[in-house]
Amino acid sequence: MKQHSYTATVEWTGNRGTGTDHYKNYERSHRIVIDGKAAIEGSSDPAFLGDPAKHNPEDLLLTSLSSCHMLWYLHFCSVHKIIVEEYIDRATGIMVEEESGKGYFKEVTLNPSIRVKDSAMIALAIELHHKANEYCFIANSVNFPVLHRPQVTASTSQK
Repeated sequence: MKQHSYTATVEWTGNRGTGTDHYKNYERSHRIVIDGKAAIEGSSDPAFLGDPAKHNPEDLLLTSLSSCHMLWYLHFCSVHKIIVEEYIDRATGIMVEEESGKGYFKEVTLNPSIRVKDSAMIALAIELHHKANEYCFIANSVNFPVLHRPQVTASTSQK
Protein backbone atom coordinates (compact mmCIF):
# COMPACT_ATOMS: atom_id res chain seq x y z
CA MET A 1 0.00 0.00 0.00
CA LYS A 2 1.33 3.43 -0.92
CA GLN A 3 0.89 6.47 1.27
CA HIS A 4 0.91 10.05 -0.02
CA SER A 5 1.36 13.16 2.12
CA TYR A 6 0.13 16.67 1.40
CA THR A 7 0.96 19.98 3.02
CA ALA A 8 -0.94 23.25 2.80
CA THR A 9 -0.77 26.50 4.70
CA VAL A 10 -3.94 28.45 5.46
CA GLU A 11 -3.25 31.99 6.63
CA TRP A 12 -6.01 34.25 7.99
CA THR A 13 -5.73 37.69 6.35
CA GLY A 14 -8.91 39.24 7.72
CA ASN A 15 -7.75 41.08 10.85
CA ARG A 16 -9.14 44.62 10.56
CA GLY A 17 -7.06 45.77 13.53
CA THR A 18 -9.14 44.48 16.43
CA GLY A 19 -8.82 40.75 15.83
CA THR A 20 -11.90 38.73 16.63
CA ASP A 21 -13.27 41.09 19.28
CA HIS A 22 -16.74 40.81 17.72
CA TYR A 23 -18.33 38.45 15.17
CA LYS A 24 -18.91 41.26 12.67
CA ASN A 25 -15.56 43.05 13.15
CA TYR A 26 -13.28 40.70 11.26
CA GLU A 27 -13.08 39.48 7.68
CA ARG A 28 -13.23 35.80 6.87
CA SER A 29 -10.50 36.30 4.25
CA HIS A 30 -7.64 33.85 4.11
CA ARG A 31 -4.98 32.62 1.75
CA ILE A 32 -4.35 29.00 0.86
CA VAL A 33 -0.69 28.45 0.04
CA ILE A 34 0.91 25.30 -1.28
CA ASP A 35 4.61 25.49 -2.07
CA GLY A 36 5.28 25.99 -5.76
CA LYS A 37 1.65 26.76 -6.67
CA ALA A 38 -0.44 29.88 -7.07
CA ALA A 39 -2.12 31.02 -3.87
CA ILE A 40 -5.90 30.74 -3.59
CA GLU A 41 -7.72 33.65 -1.98
CA GLY A 42 -10.49 32.33 0.23
CA SER A 43 -13.28 33.50 2.49
CA SER A 44 -16.43 32.06 3.96
CA ASP A 45 -19.69 31.81 2.07
CA PRO A 46 -21.49 35.19 1.90
CA ALA A 47 -24.21 33.67 4.10
CA PHE A 48 -21.56 33.61 6.83
CA LEU A 49 -20.24 37.15 6.22
CA GLY A 50 -17.73 36.07 3.59
CA ASP A 51 -16.46 37.83 0.50
CA PRO A 52 -18.51 36.63 -2.50
CA ALA A 53 -15.56 37.27 -4.84
CA LYS A 54 -13.38 34.66 -3.10
CA HIS A 55 -13.53 30.87 -2.99
CA ASN A 56 -15.08 29.35 0.11
CA PRO A 57 -14.51 25.89 1.64
CA GLU A 58 -17.82 24.63 0.25
CA ASP A 59 -16.80 25.70 -3.28
CA LEU A 60 -13.49 23.93 -2.87
CA LEU A 61 -15.07 20.70 -1.61
CA LEU A 62 -17.46 20.67 -4.56
CA THR A 63 -14.70 21.34 -7.09
CA SER A 64 -12.42 18.77 -5.46
CA LEU A 65 -15.07 16.09 -5.99
CA SER A 66 -15.75 17.24 -9.54
CA SER A 67 -12.13 17.47 -10.66
CA CYS A 68 -11.13 14.18 -9.01
CA HIS A 69 -14.00 12.40 -10.78
CA MET A 70 -13.11 14.06 -14.10
CA LEU A 71 -9.44 13.04 -13.88
CA TRP A 72 -10.29 9.39 -13.16
CA TYR A 73 -12.97 9.43 -15.86
CA LEU A 74 -10.58 10.79 -18.51
CA HIS A 75 -8.04 8.15 -17.47
CA PHE A 76 -10.52 5.30 -17.88
CA CYS A 77 -11.74 6.70 -21.20
CA SER A 78 -8.16 6.81 -22.45
CA VAL A 79 -7.53 3.22 -21.34
CA HIS A 80 -10.71 2.10 -23.14
CA LYS A 81 -9.85 4.04 -26.33
CA ILE A 82 -12.76 6.46 -25.91
CA ILE A 83 -11.74 9.79 -27.34
CA VAL A 84 -13.16 12.58 -25.18
CA GLU A 85 -13.18 15.92 -26.97
CA GLU A 86 -14.89 18.03 -24.32
CA TYR A 87 -15.79 17.68 -20.64
CA ILE A 88 -17.67 20.29 -18.62
CA ASP A 89 -19.20 19.57 -15.22
CA ARG A 90 -21.72 21.88 -13.59
CA ALA A 91 -21.62 20.24 -10.16
CA THR A 92 -24.12 21.07 -7.45
CA GLY A 93 -24.09 20.42 -3.73
CA ILE A 94 -26.65 20.59 -0.97
CA MET A 95 -25.45 21.64 2.46
CA VAL A 96 -27.75 21.56 5.48
CA GLU A 97 -27.30 24.05 8.29
CA GLU A 98 -28.80 23.01 11.61
CA GLU A 99 -30.41 25.37 14.12
CA SER A 100 -27.30 25.07 16.29
CA GLY A 101 -25.16 26.42 13.44
CA LYS A 102 -23.54 23.06 12.66
CA GLY A 103 -23.72 21.96 9.07
CA TYR A 104 -22.91 19.17 6.67
CA PHE A 105 -23.16 18.29 3.02
CA LYS A 106 -26.20 16.15 2.34
CA GLU A 107 -25.18 15.25 -1.21
CA VAL A 108 -23.28 16.36 -4.28
CA THR A 109 -24.41 15.80 -7.85
CA LEU A 110 -21.97 15.86 -10.72
CA ASN A 111 -23.56 16.88 -14.02
CA PRO A 112 -20.85 16.31 -16.60
CA SER A 113 -21.52 17.10 -20.21
CA ILE A 114 -19.14 15.10 -22.37
CA ARG A 115 -18.54 15.04 -26.08
CA VAL A 116 -16.83 11.95 -27.46
CA LYS A 117 -15.49 11.56 -30.99
CA ASP A 118 -17.78 8.76 -32.12
CA SER A 119 -21.35 7.78 -31.21
CA ALA A 120 -20.28 4.12 -30.87
CA MET A 121 -18.40 5.25 -27.73
CA ILE A 122 -21.41 6.71 -25.90
CA ALA A 123 -22.65 3.65 -23.95
CA LEU A 124 -19.25 2.78 -22.51
CA ALA A 125 -18.52 6.47 -21.90
CA ILE A 126 -21.61 6.65 -19.69
CA GLU A 127 -20.75 3.38 -17.91
CA LEU A 128 -17.23 4.55 -17.01
CA HIS A 129 -18.67 7.17 -14.65
CA HIS A 130 -19.39 4.36 -12.19
CA LYS A 131 -15.79 3.18 -12.33
CA ALA A 132 -14.47 6.74 -11.94
CA ASN A 133 -16.64 7.14 -8.83
CA GLU A 134 -15.25 3.91 -7.37
CA TYR A 135 -11.68 5.17 -7.80
CA CYS A 136 -12.04 8.87 -6.95
CA PHE A 137 -9.97 9.50 -3.81
CA ILE A 138 -12.11 12.43 -2.73
CA ALA A 139 -15.46 10.66 -3.25
CA ASN A 140 -14.09 7.74 -1.22
CA SER A 141 -13.30 10.16 1.63
CA VAL A 142 -16.67 11.82 2.16
CA ASN A 143 -19.64 10.55 4.14
CA PHE A 144 -22.43 11.64 1.78
CA PRO A 145 -23.59 10.41 -1.63
CA VAL A 146 -21.88 11.69 -4.78
CA LEU A 147 -24.44 11.28 -7.56
CA HIS A 148 -23.81 11.44 -11.31
CA ARG A 149 -26.03 12.64 -14.13
CA PRO A 150 -23.80 12.48 -17.21
CA GLN A 151 -24.87 13.66 -20.65
CA VAL A 152 -22.75 12.21 -23.43
CA THR A 153 -22.94 13.24 -27.07
CA ALA A 154 -20.78 12.47 -30.08
CA SER A 155 -19.31 14.74 -32.73
CA THR A 156 -19.60 12.02 -35.42
CA SER A 157 -21.52 8.81 -36.02
CA GLN A 158 -19.93 5.44 -36.58
CA LYS A 159 -20.01 4.36 -40.21
